[in-house]
Amino acid sequence: MFLFLINIFDVFCVAVGKDEPAWSVKYDPSQICAFIGSTVTIKCSYKYPSKRGKKETEVKTRFWFTKNNRVPVDLKKDSDYKDRITYDVTKSSSFLTIKDLKQRDSAEYKFRFITNQPDGEFTGSPGVTLTVLVQVRRSETQTELKCESSCDQIKPPSYVWFNKEKKMKQQTSSIVVSVRDGGRYSCSVKGHDDLRSPSVYAPRPPSVSVTPSGEIMEGSLVTLNCSSDANPAAKYTWRKKNNQSVVSKDQQFILSSILSSDSGQYYCTAQNQLGEKTSGLVSVQVTYAPRPPSVSVTPSGEIMEGSLVTLSCSSDANPAANYSWYKEGEEAPKASGQNFTITNILFKQRGNYYCEAQNSRGRCNSTVTVNVVAGKSDRGHSYN
Repeated sequence: MFLFLINIFDVFCVAVGKDEPAWSVKYDPSQICAFIGSTVTIKCSYKYPSKRGKKETEVKTRFWFTKNNRVPVDLKKDSDYKDRITYDVTKSSSFLTIKDLKQRDSAEYKFRFITNQPDGEFTGSPGVTLTVLVQVRRSETQTELKCESSCDQIKPPSYVWFNKEKKMKQQTSSIVVSVRDGGRYSCSVKGHDDLRSPSVYAPRPPSVSVTPSGEIMEGSLVTLNCSSDANPAAKYTWRKKNNQSVVSKDQQFILSSILSSDSGQYYCTAQNQLGEKTSGLVSVQVTYAPRPPSVSVTPSGEIMEGSLVTLSCSSDANPAANYSWYKEGEEAPKASGQNFTITNILFKQRGNYYCEAQNSRGRCNSTVTVNVVAGKSDRGHSYN
């Protein structure tokens, strides 16, 4: 179920120093319930003696904190709140505003001020309890969305539900929706339509990308990224086309040293408690230098002088390889192309030949031996 929390009542809490009654911090209210993604303001008023002896009191530092460290740490120095909080401070009051609330923001918030007086430091305790909570419950055949306030109330409130900004008829605390209807649901306490919860909805069709784009060289780092608008946030799975097994359960599928066998088409699925969507295909083409060529001679074995002989060469490469044939000991190529055909082979053409496969990523060669047997009239003669 979804729990959307709404502050209904203001509660006052006063913390007063034991040694000096004039030192005090008052929070208004002391409990706040708020929605994930919303903005909340926590406020307090504080007092201190105007002077001690002849020394005028001057406030040097004011800040809010949550963690119970031995030395309190200003929230502005906490990375969890970076760019999400602001202070509005006067001589007698302080306002802490937190935007884009996270579930982890649920905590007790305290105000502390430090003066120029000896032992002139004071923390208002207990502080303000902020509760931020969203939950989802889904059965096998239906999804129930539940809207609740966790703050103490005299009687249960009535609720208002919205789908795509349009008010629904239901005023109950929960509704049942179809996981395939594409709705965007939110709720509020009746009479407080402006304090609406964030919308919850199934994932939208994911967008996918490959980094780097263009040609991908074997051995390089490749990242496939999947992104879908969804609330609650989607979970992701990556699959390769024609292979239904999951290759990654992360939003980013990282191939740290990509292989030629990783070439293919991939797609991702984004899923949350309200449904799922699958992306289109994204193509990954890995380029690599030619593998050692496979070479052969037809006919095989001993070849009679005057025969038709074909030398064949094949290499796995991307982009496709270009082929050249050389005779061992000679610089100039004998032929280009996968096949080198000698229509009327001579005894002097015996020897080792090698095929070189080449593309933009590199080159590789393999050797084959052509064994020519001289005709009867040529036996006893020497050929160079």
